[in-house]
Amino acid sequence: MPQLPGVYQAKKKNGTLYYRSSLTYRAKHISLGSYDTAESAHEAYLLANRILQDQSLEISRYHQDSVLFFEKWVCLINFRDNGIYFSNPIYIRPSFFYYYFSPSHFFIFDRDDLFYYANHKISCRGGHYFVADYGMQMNIRNRYGIKNYAVLNKDYRFINGNTNDYRYENIEILNAYHGVSSFRQNGELLYRTKIHVRGDYTVGIYRTEEEAAIAYNKAIDLLIKAGVKKAYTPNYMEGMSPAAYADLYTAVQISPKIIHYLSE
Repeated sequence: MPQLPGVYQAKKKNGTLYYRSSLTYRAKHISLGSYDTAESAHEAYLLANRILQDQSLEISRYHQDSVLFFEKWVCLINFRDNGIYFSNPIYIRPSFFYYYFSPSHFFIFDRDDLFYYANHKISCRGGHYFVADYGMQMNIRNRYGIKNYAVLNKDYRFINGNTNDYRYENIEILNAYHGVSSFRQNGELLYRTKIHVRGDYTVGIYRTEEEAAIAYNKAIDLLIKAGVKKAYTPNYMEGMSPAAYADLYTAVQISPKIIHYLSE
């Protein structure tokens, strides 16, 4: 039987035959996947050629019984329309790009992030989206200053209401530090610090976010010194000199309730 176009026979380690499908387009060799039969591999080859030639075959026209995986469908359409091939399911626009998970589910990112997501595949587990970065799993939101413990519309918000739009101008960080939340009192913006020790304790109310964050750190130090065995995460004060940190740490006041707790 003659070899079908775009189909290559291969063997698994146990000797089982399978078939690889691939094509070359604009001098780019593209693997289309592995298949159990030569006919399926050839069908994938024919469909991929159709996608690359037919502008009417858009991402929205993908269907689950397609012989091509959805990710490959997106990659081919982006290559056809934009002249650049990514191995991840990215479709670029003039000032942003889409990262697709299904025809109706995608994230939006700034073009500044294109190189990063072209080289980092997004995975999902338990509703959390992450990438493997330097051998670690990094939550997508961490890249945009959103802490793992952060609560939507309390610690951060998406300005246009679309929780899948990760463009920088669409993300507003409301509370950047552990244990700190902002509120208004008589028109003044204030910061409340709380820490959990067999219940929530108010550490204090402060006029600046930095004071509130350092008060949280000070409360941690006092609790640990008193023998409280809990893995608190202190706030990192980026850009603050050690001298300035020390001055604020000394000056910041802690609620008498924390002191009372320590004396119990």
